[in-house]
This record gives sequence, C-alpha cells and structure tokens, in this order.
Amino acid sequence: MEINMGRVLGLIFANMHDNTISEMTKARTMGSMLFGGRYRLIDFALSSMVNSGISDVGVITKANYQSLLDHLGSAREWDLSRKKGGLHILPPFGHVQTGLYRGRIEALYGATSFIQNSLTDYVIMSDCDMISNFDFRPFVKAHIKSGAAITVATSTQSFPPELIHESNVFAVDENGRVKDVLISPEVSGSCTISLNVYVMQKDLLMDLIQDCNARSQFSFERDILQAKVRELDIRAYEYKQYYSKIYSMASYFRANMELIEPENAKLLFLPKRPIYTKVSDNAPSKYGLDSDVRHSLVADGCVIDGVVENSVIFRGVKIAKGAVVKNCILMQGTNVGTGAELCCTITDKNVKISDGRVLTGTDGYPVYVAKGAVV
Repeated sequence: MEINMGRVLGLIFANMHDNTISEMTKARTMGSMLFGGRYRLIDFALSSMVNSGISDVGVITKANYQSLLDHLGSAREWDLSRKKGGLHILPPFGHVQTGLYRGRIEALYGATSFIQNSLTDYVIMSDCDMISNFDFRPFVKAHIKSGAAITVATSTQSFPPELIHESNVFAVDENGRVKDVLISPEVSGSCTISLNVYVMQKDLLMDLIQDCNARSQFSFERDILQAKVRELDIRAYEYKQYYSKIYSMASYFRANMELIEPENAKLLFLPKRPIYTKVSDNAPSKYGLDSDVRHSLVADGCVIDGVVENSVIFRGVKIAKGAVVKNCILMQGTNVGTGAELCCTITDKNVKISDGRVLTGTDGYPVYVAKGAVV
C-alpha cells in the first residue's frame, strides 16, 4: 500500500517539556536547544518529516521563541521555503479567544484555522524532546492499516524511574491496542512509554479539539488519551530504531556523549536520511602544535590549543594552551582560558572560563554554566 505523504500535515510543538531542563530553556524553547555540536533539537523532528515526504509543517510556539525564529529562518535548509505548504510558525495567540496555552489541546485550538485550511487528510504531531531519525511512512501506513483512531509511537524496555515519571505509560494488549493510560506514574522496571509522536485523521483531530474546548479541557494526554481510552481505538506503534529522550540535564548530557561513539552516530545520521540544520559558513577548526584532541566531536570554526578528551565542542569554541577539557559539552562561542580545567561541565553560548579556573561535575550531575556567564 503506497502512502501519499503529501496528504499528511506535520505539527511540531517547540515548547513542550521546557520545564524538564528549565536552566537551559529560560531564554529559548526546547526546540531551539543546541545539541550534538551543530544542531538544534527541532532539527531532528523537522528533518524526519521532510525526509518522510511531508511538505506542510507547522511549528507551534509559546514563549522565548526568538532563537527558534533565527534558526529556522526561511526554512531553505529543509526545502520548506515554498509558495504552497512549506514551514509555518504558529504563535501562541493564533486565535482571538486564546491566550498562552496550558496544554496541547489549547495549543491546537489556537492553530485551528491553519489546520483546517491545510489540504491534508492526516496529522502527525511531534514534540522536540526525542533525538531520532524517524521514518514516518511506515508509521502512517500502520495507522491506516489498523483502522485506529489514534496511533502513538511507543518504546518498551526497562527505563529509569525519573524518565517514567516524565512520561505517559500505556498498557497494551496483544493486538497493539492501548487499554489503559498512566500519566507521570511512580513506577519502575520494564514498561511501554509514549514517545510523544501521534498520528490521526485531521477531521477527528478537529472534532476532538472543538469538543475539549467546549468543556474547558486542555490536556491531550489526560482529556483525550486517558479519558477516552475505552471509547477510541488507540494503537501503539513500537519504535525500534535508535533514539534518546531528553528529560533532565543528566539525560541531555548522556545523549550528547552517546554521539561520540561511532556506532550511535551511524544509527542516527543516515546517508539517505540526513539531519538538516542552519548552515553556518565558518572556517575549518584550527589545532595548535601543542593541542591534543581525542575521542571528541569538534565542529567547525574552533581554535584548540589545549587538551580535549571525550567531549562535544560546538562551533567557534576557543580553548587556550594549557587548558584541559574532559567529558564536557562546550556550546558555541565558549572561551576557555589558559590552564583552566573542566570535567563533566556544560557551558551555554558565549561563556568565558577565566585562566586557571577548575570546574568539576559528574555524569549524573554535570556542572552547568549559563549563557554569557563569566567564571
């Protein structure tokens, strides 16, 4: 069965889960958080949609989205700068009767005119808290074949309790139908969690939005998935490819560190399904005669004269002679002074680490230095 992905609308929620890493999202959305040396989190959901043949995408924002607008620009890098369809930024005040939304339903209600005017039959909704290269074509195909009302991407394995607490947990029968929904439960061990990726018919979505709005309901998970689990045919689609979930500062640190391993990078960055991002025309990185760089990701435009080991270095970072950087994530514009020592540290953009400073964290509790700070 061939699926016309041109009849599928993509919706990306840029601000969902901002509270999970509040330190890093004070001045930006979850979608515009930097990742992997040169990317933003929204790049993965957006590139997955484009690579799957979806050419009509709306990005629903809420607050602090200036950096997101700067990053997306005209959407030329994703081939979404078009006269028909393309990329649309949907601000929080999309409807005269709405304000800042409290949940996914109110966010969708603010975008009702955009959704209704879209010449599509199905809608895929995705958040920006998952690092993956998701092929949506088999996902949509499985949804249509099952005849389900809603299909949700899931993963079943043993998860840390803190991840489960930040997730929706499903009870799924042998046919893949969701029988029960738990929201942020206090459980541990093996379970089936939601990856916050959904597909359904556009007409059904509009009916659910209007019904929930009339009842002053705003939570998609609580007021639709949980409340209507016996009324609607909700199916689970087991996602078996590589992914990472961002649900805390430690998980963000681990997800970046995983990319240093070549086998993980090969599973995420596929030759036929590239991850697109905003192009930055920087010069190649420069390595001094006394530099020593091992087992690290280094973006372009860097000047490295010190020691770097097992770290992710973003564009334009400068590491002076005598500095030692191990197990760190240094975002663009970071300047590490002479003799400084950093271990398990995350620096935001344009941070300056003065000469001789020592910062040491752990894998579970990395030290975080805020944007523009001077240490």
